[in-house]
Order: sequence, then structure tokens, then C-alpha cells
Amino acid sequence: MSNEKWLTMLLKIIIKIIRTFHGHPKLLASDVYSQYQAVRRGEQEIPKYFNFASDVLDKWSEIEKAGKRPSNSAFWWISGKGEEVKWSFEELGFLSRKVANVLTKVCGLQKGDRIIVVLPRIPEWWLVNVACMRAGIVLIPGTSQLSAKDILYRLQASKAMCIITDDTVAPAVDSVASECQFLKTKLIVSKGSREGWLNFSELNQSADHSCVKTRIEDSVNIFFTSGTTGSPKMTEHSHGSLGFRPLLSERYWLDLTPSDVIWSTADTGWILTSLTSVFDPWVFGSCIFVHQLPQIESATILNTLCRFPIDTLVGVPTLYRMLVQNDLSSYKFMNLKHCMSGGEPLNPEVMEKWKSQTGLDIHEVYGQTETGIICSVFKGMKIKPGSMGKAAPLFDVQVVDKNANILPPGQQGEIAVRSKPIRPLGLFSEYIDNPKKTAESERGDFYVTGDRGTMDEDGYFWFIGRDDDIIISSGYRIGPFEVESALMEHPAVAEAAVVSSPDPLRGEVVKAFVVLSATFSSSDREHLACELQEHVKKTTAPYKYPRKVEFVQQMPKTITGKIKRHELRNKEWGRM
Repeated sequence: MSNEKWLTMLLKIIIKIIRTFHGHPKLLASDVYSQYQAVRRGEQEIPKYFNFASDVLDKWSEIEKAGKRPSNSAFWWISGKGEEVKWSFEELGFLSRKVANVLTKVCGLQKGDRIIVVLPRIPEWWLVNVACMRAGIVLIPGTSQLSAKDILYRLQASKAMCIITDDTVAPAVDSVASECQFLKTKLIVSKGSREGWLNFSELNQSADHSCVKTRIEDSVNIFFTSGTTGSPKMTEHSHGSLGFRPLLSERYWLDLTPSDVIWSTADTGWILTSLTSVFDPWVFGSCIFVHQLPQIESATILNTLCRFPIDTLVGVPTLYRMLVQNDLSSYKFMNLKHCMSGGEPLNPEVMEKWKSQTGLDIHEVYGQTETGIICSVFKGMKIKPGSMGKAAPLFDVQVVDKNANILPPGQQGEIAVRSKPIRPLGLFSEYIDNPKKTAESERGDFYVTGDRGTMDEDGYFWFIGRDDDIIISSGYRIGPFEVESALMEHPAVAEAAVVSSPDPLRGEVVKAFVVLSATFSSSDREHLACELQEHVKKTTAPYKYPRKVEFVQQMPKTITGKIKRHELRNKEWGRM
């Protein structure tokens, strides 16, 4: 190879490294993220006051007006039935100020008041989010799958003064509203009217609104945890932990630019949506794409990726498990370059199927409602199938024992984030009205996640299971995820969940609940169970194989789509 060719190749490699890890050439020096470079370097202190609406969104509006941002939208929504909404940052600002006036002048809400928002993926959800930031109102998102009992619990626990929802959830709200003494106003997003409700679309206010001044530690969102380990807790996040964190952090995990279009299919009730469809993309001036998705269907997802210039796709593992059941070679994605999965671990075999048919890797991220994203497989990083990557910037993630001692690589323990002496900015503030649970989440100098895992010599983290999911059989400690991954490698298995089951000899044994793929639905169950057991014995250590197998039509899941292993386990142990 000539010196000239060698130098050209070296230059390309250097440019790629710089792009991946130290900023982005497509970004302008005047963009919002670049303006906080001195804070990231430690040359300036973190600001005392910060508001995402005024300090990020309105700044992008100014850059946009000056013609220094690509012409793509800030927000792009489709209904799937021909309806479409596109907003620039300027239009987003104009409309969100009108909504802020609705909340303050019509609903009488003040800074610090709480509002529950239970809406599907419709533009109003994003307007209310930004409007609440402008008014200093604390937004509590909820999924549309909430029952009347769920809504009652959330209204009473949060003392929310207002709720915004649609025709689907309004009857459930009405059935419990009389028991909610703090609830003063009900807003409905609907084409029709409903007695006792104000119609969101009819409350036209002026766009003359001044953004309130909020401290960086002021509450911006409260999330109710999914309840996989007990009753949902109110997890408080601040303007700093959600809004300022992506400005302080390196850009590794999303690595977006103002030219990029990102689509997250997560439910509006999850923190993942706030991270991937509000705060992080808009820090970089990117376009947030939203499909209403009344139903999550493979054909809809795949056709949307073919018809629209989506650069980055974010979905839960269930989405990818569903998509790889299709012949992906018949689809040609328009612009897709980066795929991410989060919410729970993704089985390596699903990653391999996706890669073999699309040519794209799936980058895993790991986090919780309390932490946001704390581990990630960044762009340009070597992918180790089954690993959730390395610690994200701002977080010192370790594996610790029951005394909060850091364990060496390869040793199993609890995944934890260092929270003392300095609490990292992305960590939640507290469990509201629950100091006992807040205190229990700390061990020594660490916030403990309740998830068990290991870290290898290269700093990659590996998920084993929830601390209470671990199975101890004949003295062996068995993590359910490894067994589930082995089962998922078999073509007959569409979904698998592994729990402990009582056994008079071994104390407890591994039991697998299996949902069959369509092509195996009529197979002989007894023969198939034996086949799956032998498959797991060959794939993992023999002591880990499921001694019991039960075929089910579907898995019990939380409203965030996570399998309720504790429900299956309780059923096995007669605690239902």
C-alpha cells in the first residue's frame, strides 16, 4: 500500500473516532450542546437555575430562525391513517406557550402543582410536556393501559390537582374521581364533549407566556415505577436529572445531530419515552418522529421504517422479538442506521437474527426509572452479545456485595451506582413520601439497583436477573436470563420466562413458562418439552435446565411490557 493511500485510510479512521467519541462534525459551533462545553470541562459550574423549555427549546428556535439549523422538523407525527403533524422549534414554542396559559389561567395550576397525563402517542402529549416545563408544573405520565384502580392509586398518592386524558380512559377517571379530594380539573382530548370535563382543543389561549424560573433541583417529572417488585413508588426527577443531564453528559449513547430523525416506540407512560422522545434528542436539535401506533404490529413498524427517513430506532426487546419473526429481507429501510433496545435484557439470538437479516446491530442500553440510562453499548464500541455495555458518562457503575464492597471482574453481585460523596446528576431525587424506601435504596456509598450482574475485565456489564429472581437449586445459584436466552435460541419459542418452583428434594428447581411460535403451536407438547430441556442442557450448564416446562398462551406483563416473573413465581409457590 502506498504512503498516500495509507495516510488517507488513517485519516478516515481518525475522523470516524472523533465523530464517535468527541463531538460531531455535522454540529454547528453555535448549537445548544456546544454552548455548555465549558461546564462539561469543569471550567464553569453547573447553573443554579435551568429550564429545558427556555434554555434548550427556545435556544434552538433562535438558531432555527437564524437559518443555522437544517430544515427538518423538530417534531413529526403520523397517525397511520393519513393524518400528519410537523412542527419546527418555533411552532413548538408558540403552541406550548398557549397550552401553558391553559394550565395556569384556565385550570388554575401554579408552579410546583402536579398533573397526571394519560394520553396515547398524540401531539398533545408533547405539547403538555413542554407547557408544564414552562409553567413549572410537575408532570406525571401514565400509560393508557391503567385501570381505574391504578388511576385512583396515582391520583391519591400524588395529590394531583388536574388530569388530562382521552375518551378511552375518561370513564375510569370518572368512576374514581369522587374519592380524589385534590383533583380539581379534568381535561379531555376529544372531538366530542363529556360532562364534567373541559375540552382541551376548545380552550384557546394567547401565546403570550413567560417561562417561570426553575432551580436545577426543582421537580419536573414524577414516574410511578412499574411495580415489578411491589407497589409502584413515586420516583421524582428534576430539571437537572432529565433536562440538564444530556447537556452535561458526553453524546455517546444516542450520538444524534440536528439532521437526524429518531423514533422511539416506547409507551408515553415510561421514562424511556421522556429520555428518547423529549429531552435527549431535543438537546441535539434532532427531529422526534412519532407514530400513534394504536397497536404494536410488525407490518406497521417495518413499513414505517421503509417509508420514512428514520435514522435511529429505539424499542423494547419485545418489539425486536416480534420483528424477527418476519422475513426481514423483503423490507428495505429508507435510512435506518442505529437500533437500540432497552427496558429489559435482549436475548443474543434475537440480536443475531436481526443482524443477519438487516445488517444492523442492536445496541443495548440499561437503566431504571430511578437512574435513566446508566449502561450502554455506544456507537463504535465492540458489541458483546448479551452484554448491556459499559457505564454511561456521569455514572460510576460497579458490582457490589451485600456490604457495598466493590467486587472484582467476573464475580456476581448487585449492580450499583456510586451516589456519595457526590450524587450524579442523572439519578432520581427521592421516592416521594417514602423516606424508608429512599433510604433502603442506598447501601454504603452506592444506590443499589436490585439487579444482579457481573462486570468483565473490559468493563462490560452482564445482567443476571432481579435479586429476587435468582433461583437456588441444590445450592446452585441460577440466573433466569441465561436460561431464557437458551430457550429463545430454539425456533419453537416465541417468548420464555423462568422462575423458581418448589421441589421436595432440591428446595427449588427451574421452571420455564413458554409461549410457542405460530409454526409450532400444534406440536406435541410432551415431546417438545423434552426437546427444550435437552436443548438447554447442551446450551448452558446441565444443572440450569428447566426441570418443569409449562406452555402458555401469553405472559403476564406490567403496563411497561416487562414480564411479571414475581406473579409466575408466586403462583408456583401458592402465594396468589
